[in-house]
Amino acid sequence: MTERVLVAVFATPVASFLLRYGKDLGYKTVLFEPDGARATDVEPGFEAVSTVPELGADADVVVTDHDRPELGEALAAVLDRPARWVGVLGNPRHAGPHVAALEALGVPASEIARVHRPVGLNIGSRTPPEIAVATLAGLLADRNGRPGGFAFQ
Repeated sequence: MTERVLVAVFATPVASFLLRYGKDLGYKTVLFEPDGARATDVEPGFEAVSTVPELGADADVVVTDHDRPELGEALAAVLDRPARWVGVLGNPRHAGPHVAALEALGVPASEIARVHRPVGLNIGSRTPPEIAVATLAGLLADRNGRPGGFAFQ
């Protein structure tokens, strides 16, 4: 079995919980923060990188801030890799800003379609730890072929 990798994109409170809980679940966790000055809040024992890490077919990537100006560039770089799963946090009632950002960079529609949104199970998450739990539960369900699902009705 290959090593499961979880990459949280952008240093946010949700990313901190994803890294912590993901490590507890057996993932190798990495924070990808393109702005090195923002990666100073990483807890000891967690890896932080300013360029996209190697992403194999067993990597799950969660973008934790859909309002960052470098959203398109960061996602385009991730989509150049064979990551198993890529998602962007955000309210399902609003259009995902990642689509326009990726289109502006000339990313093909087939690649944009790889990006999941919303992310996580619909459990009514509001706080960063709750969002991290819902996201990781959804990833585990997806990995295990279970109906945990990502559908919001």
